[in-house]
Parts: sequence; structure tokens; C-alpha cells
Amino acid sequence: MIKKIGQNFLINEEIARREVDFAKITKDDVVLEIGPGKGILTNIIASKAKKVIAIELDTSLYNYLKKTCPDNVHLINDDILKIDLDSLPKFNKIVSNLPFQISSPLTFKIIEYNFSVAVLIYQKEFAQRLVAKYGSKHYSRITVNVYYRAICKYIQTVPKNCFSPMPKVDSAIIKIQPRKKHPFNVYNEEFYFDLVRNLFNHRRKKIKTTIRETYDIQAQDLPFQNNRVENLDPEQIGRLSNSLFKLLNE
Repeated sequence: MIKKIGQNFLINEEIARREVDFAKITKDDVVLEIGPGKGILTNIIASKAKKVIAIELDTSLYNYLKKTCPDNVHLINDDILKIDLDSLPKFNKIVSNLPFQISSPLTFKIIEYNFSVAVLIYQKEFAQRLVAKYGSKHYSRITVNVYYRAICKYIQTVPKNCFSPMPKVDSAIIKIQPRKKHPFNVYNEEFYFDLVRNLFNHRRKKIKTTIRETYDIQAQDLPFQNNRVENLDPEQIGRLSNSLFKLLNE
């Protein structure tokens, strides 16, 4: 089960403490931890927070944690991707060493929730995608979609020898803060995210080609048609989305 979900246990206590410090946890905070593993991070969070909600998929690890965790840790043996976050006790911060293989769906899931800050360890390449600038090799669909919802900051690289079993690549600590207001307006969010997906699925094609093939339309007055999506910043993609949405709904 652990191998299947890509879990590598953090074994460096200094990194765990730094991760908790970056979240500035106080006795007023209720913290969500995803994939506590053997509890190195859990225990540090619990020493500073009012309460920890720790969700562990692996039953053997869950049973181990039940015997070792402090009383203010609420353990749940379940799959985080199948849980409605609103069904959990209310939490305001998230601190976790995330299983690599669920990083993308989990990130999309948590940024829909109303929290104040998340400090998360991701695989380094994925972390670079979260903070990438347009035109760079790491710029991707998740860069654009997360940018619309949250502000991401790359805190530090975490060497692979800080984990057991040791992964093949380094990791990184990322700080995520939900935006109080979107950085730009789109006419229809569902259409915008669908357009982002379509454009990045064909990122090597010019935008006019993808639009013609996907939406069966040719329009001379749409902006950025001769560009590729990787050369547009999120706001420019938003402008394109609004123009195309308006055209398709006239």
C-alpha cells in the first residue's frame, strides 16, 4: 500500500521542525496532516497546535500511530482523495509530507477549501511546476490553475537522503496561501479551466490550431492565436478564455 501511493517517510527531524515553523503554528490552530506515516511530523505539530487531524491510508501505520500519538491527534484511517474535506473537523492549516503520486489531485482538492496556510513537501519537480514562470520548462496546467486560486512560494529544497526509503529525486517545501481575491476575472471558471486543460494537452501547437480542432471555430480577432500556451502568462490565458467564451455564446 505504501509503495502504491508513493509514500516516502521523512526521517530528518530538523526538516520536520522547519516545516512546522514555516506554518507558524500556535495553540489556536487546528492542523490537517495528510499521510503522517510514522509520526515524526505529527508529534511536532501536536506539540504546538490545539489539534491535529491526521489522515493515514495504511491500516498498519494507522494502528501504530494510535499507540504513539498524543491525545490531541485525531487519527482517521481513510483515503484523503475520497474524503469530503467539509466533513472533517474544521481546520485552518495544513502541514504534510505528501505522497508523490497524489500531489496533483490533492493540490487541486485542498485549494478549494478555506484554510489560511499550507506548508507541504512535494517532489522537487512538482514543486517547481507550482511556482514556474511562463516560458519556462516547468510551466504547466497546474501552474496556471493553482495561480488562479493561491499564492505559492518555494521555501527550500529537501535532499532525498532526508527520507526513507530514499527516493530517486530531491523534494522541496512549498508554502501555499489561498488568494482572498482572484488575480484576474474570467467570465466562466469551468470554461477557463477546460480551456487551460485543452491548451496544455497540445502545448506544442499554436493556440489557433488547438482552438480550431477543439472548439470547431476559426476567429481572426481572438488574442494570442499565433502563440503557444507556454508563452502566455495566466492573465493572458484568462483574456483568451473570455474572448473565446463570448464568441461561442453570441
